Amino acid sequence: MIAKELPMSLIGIVGSGNVGANTAFFLAERDVADVVLYDIQDGLSEGKALDMMEAASVRGYRKHVAGSNKLADALDSEVCIIAAGSVRKPGMKREELYSVNRDIVADLAERMSGYNGIVIVVTEPVDYLTTLFLDSSKLDPARVIGLGGHLDATRLRYLIAKELGVSAQNVSAVVVGSHTDRMIPLAAYCKVSGIPVSSLMDASRLTEIFDDTRSAADEIVDLAVRTNAYYGPDAAASDLCEAVVRDSRQIVSASVRFSGQYGVDGIAMSLPIVLGEKGVIRVLEPKLEADQRKILEKSAERIRSVVTA
Repeated sequence: MIAKELPMSLIGIVGSGNVGANTAFFLAERDVADVVLYDIQDGLSEGKALDMMEAASVRGYRKHVAGSNKLADALDSEVCIIAAGSVRKPGMKREELYSVNRDIVADLAERMSGYNGIVIVVTEPVDYLTTLFLDSSKLDPARVIGLGGHLDATRLRYLIAKELGVSAQNVSAVVVGSHTDRMIPLAAYCKVSGIPVSSLMDASRLTEIFDDTRSAADEIVDLAVRTNAYYGPDAAASDLCEAVVRDSRQIVSASVRFSGQYGVDGIAMSLPIVLGEKGVIRVLEPKLEADQRKILEKSAERIRSVVTA
């Protein structure tokens, strides 16, 4: 039997800084799709794309990475990653970036109101800007997701694996809620090859690991000083892209618009979703304790108060 050839896929990335460029590199290395980088800074996307393609013969990737100074080229795609905007400085909270990046994302949302693909918002603060993007673009909420819980879960998996001396690939974890220090790691869903983590370490130690997960991004910013985390976010973003392009129906935690889950409506925060070529196929609702629901509600109130101000 002759295998059916898959249609060519294209991923657009708006913003060619560390996050955008490295996401393009990861996508090429994983053979996910061709990529078009766009940046408002003249020559930046073209230069980084050329640099990546000159490395292709050594790294062995076959996908093409191109740069463009036209947004329309990045929007001629089935997935578009929003990675434009400023990054945090040491001591700065994610929420403080909202006033800095709000106008950039709002402008993109208006220009993308007719976009037919899947949008992945990576720019921080991701829940605030995913909410803003949805409000401004009027796109179907199933086609707009933000990078949040998937990155948090990736960091949590690493910390659990490090503590237990096992491979992170054998660790599963779920983090929901706001992509801030109010994120909610779910102990009941943390497992190592199906074994509950709670049976492998003390509850107090697991709580410490949850706290370390909440502060992981701050630690990177404080240590690196001149840069934010981008390898972890880029790996998580490329994973979401691959789930869409390959229609894998992967379950990931991503920032999506709530439509009544846990009594919250209209605000984007992370929940587990089934992700495929049409975007969000299904939103899952893990069991939350009463105190966790209160944290979720307060996070939603905070996001709403800032975005609607």
